[in-house]
Amino acid sequence: MSAIFSSRKGPGTVEIALCVVTALLTSCGSKDQKAADQKDTVRTVQTPKRVDEVLGIAVIEPAARLSQLSAETGGLVKSIRVDIGQQVTKGQVLLTMDNAVEGAQLRQANVKIKTQQDAIETARQNVQSLRVQLQKAQDDQRRNDVLFKGNALTRKELDDSQYQVTNLQQQIRASEAQVRQAEGQISSLRADIQYASTVAGLKTVKAPANGTLLSLDAKVGQYLNSNQAIGDFAPAGPLVAVTEIDELFALTVKVGQKAYIRPQGSNEKLSTGTVILTSPYLRKKSLFADNAANLEDRRVREVRVQLDDPSRVIIGARVECIIVVSPQS
Repeated sequence: MSAIFSSRKGPGTVEIALCVVTALLTSCGSKDQKAADQKDTVRTVQTPKRVDEVLGIAVIEPAARLSQLSAETGGLVKSIRVDIGQQVTKGQVLLTMDNAVEGAQLRQANVKIKTQQDAIETARQNVQSLRVQLQKAQDDQRRNDVLFKGNALTRKELDDSQYQVTNLQQQIRASEAQVRQAEGQISSLRADIQYASTVAGLKTVKAPANGTLLSLDAKVGQYLNSNQAIGDFAPAGPLVAVTEIDELFALTVKVGQKAYIRPQGSNEKLSTGTVILTSPYLRKKSLFADNAANLEDRRVREVRVQLDDPSRVIIGARVECIIVVSPQS
């Protein structure tokens, strides 16, 4: 370097020397920067972290799923028999609707069958009376046969006695046919009673199973339309946390894995649980699809976790569900 800055060189030589020094310094700086960049790049390369837990937002539901209550036929609400939150048994009447017309039809059908039963009894008594008359006519005919053989009776009198027997036998057969016909109508009338009773029964809303009445959107005096949803019902049984796991972690979740739930944004553990169901396919998000801010087109896997202590949660609550998955290899 001292040779480059020698005073014996001319002014042009000094300028050239300065350019060479600048180029050398720039070259050295570029190499040092590349080396530093490569060094930094090496430092940022890390081994992927192991996934031990998978989180999803869940909704608390009964294991048997929620069901909606509805009226099978339209009508005016007459009375409400239960309150919201009440435990009910299968078949218990929750509310009744006015059934004056259906009740009148049922009473009419009962009157018809009673009248028909009386007619059958009358026909049977008539058959019995004819049989008594037939027995007497047959006895008279046998006596007349004896008298005719002894020339104590005319042919006409004998024929009249035989005709009386034949006529009574025919009347008995006709009366017995009437009894059978009347008995056949009884079956038809009983079917009418069953139908009228069924229609009258449709004027009530009953509990589909043992469980809890969660809501009831009906008031006395309100008119309900056919198949109108009027409330929510929770069947008796354990509670589950229904969650959706992103497709990136879908294969890590398996039945039997342990899990726990906590309030959203909190570390407080509400209950532990066990994965009891994993959907066999991926689908679009459904639990929180009503969120307008959710614009991601990601697939999810539905997972259900049965809770060990459901007393600390309520049906319909949103919680965070953390599933302890098997460590990845």
